[in-house]
Amino acid sequence: MPRRPERGKRPTLADVAERAGVSAMTVSRVVSGNYPVAPPTRAKVLRAMKDLDYVVNAHARSLAATTTKTVAFVVDDVTGPFFALIARGVEHQASSEGRLCLLCTTHGDPERELAVVELMREQRAEAVILVGGAWDTATYAERTAAFARALEKSGSRLVLCGRPAPEEGLPVSTVEYDNEGAAYAMTSHLLANGHRRIAYVGRAVGLSTTDERVAGYRRAHADHAVGFDPSLVRAGEFTRESGTALTEALVEERPDVTAVFAATDMVAAGVLAALRRRGVRVPEDVSVAGFDDIPLASDLTPALTTVHVPHEQLGREAVRLALHRGPGAEDRVMLGTHIVIRDSVAPPRAAVVP
Repeated sequence: MPRRPERGKRPTLADVAERAGVSAMTVSRVVSGNYPVAPPTRAKVLRAMKDLDYVVNAHARSLAATTTKTVAFVVDDVTGPFFALIARGVEHQASSEGRLCLLCTTHGDPERELAVVELMREQRAEAVILVGGAWDTATYAERTAAFARALEKSGSRLVLCGRPAPEEGLPVSTVEYDNEGAAYAMTSHLLANGHRRIAYVGRAVGLSTTDERVAGYRRAHADHAVGFDPSLVRAGEFTRESGTALTEALVEERPDVTAVFAATDMVAAGVLAALRRRGVRVPEDVSVAGFDDIPLASDLTPALTTVHVPHEQLGREAVRLALHRGPGAEDRVMLGTHIVIRDSVAPPRAAVVP
């Protein structure tokens, strides 16, 4: 007579095998459904599972599959609205595709990013989406290439969201938005309003995001025959505090500036706070523009003129590219942006000759 598991103890696969009078391997094959089992044998196993109230270990079963129908979303920090909005797009698309979405944060630590990607590979995540700009270093390029190849071998896919691929031919999908074109359009808008001393604040040197934006800023100056002044490009972080500190220094050092183009809307919030504290009126004395068009932008005083980034579409496209691969399928998408004109930009009070 087959023994029953001890009271209070969860029945195991071995218990099922003993009760059905078959091997543990046969029970495993019935559970996974990936190997033919004779109908009478299968019936005995299913009856034993029912008698013992055996619950299939979903994690163990998933390991036998190619993937776990999981999409991993990896960011530095999800508290910022930019990343949070992309995350919403990822989650909505993953849900509509019948996938579970996992959110992983790295806090800017490359070693933690490596550990997260390796864990997702071991867990057979169907896609790993890395969000945010890329650093122009050999280390970043090598690490990303290694991620892509390792995930490909495990049946997964690396998706770079908001950052370019470090080299051609990698098994990677990319979904980007036109940073350079957007910065060109915004700088051109400021120049068309008569501004000739336009500061760019919040550049992270070597980060693809701001390098591309500064390239657009420079190209707009060239196309409008306005000299580029490198001292007006101020390095900083994508934070309100950085925007405030950079603007305080700018007001002291460059009173000729009539417009400030902030690297992000959060930086722009800091710019506005610093100018307000100094008694500088916006846009009467100095115009201010941002980048991202997060919900905060329309609530600032004055409402912020900024570049609209399609955050949720970025997230949706990242999931779509990862899950719908195959011959002829696209693996790179470039999304457009547009300027949202509000109240923070106006012509300068007096034209400044370049």
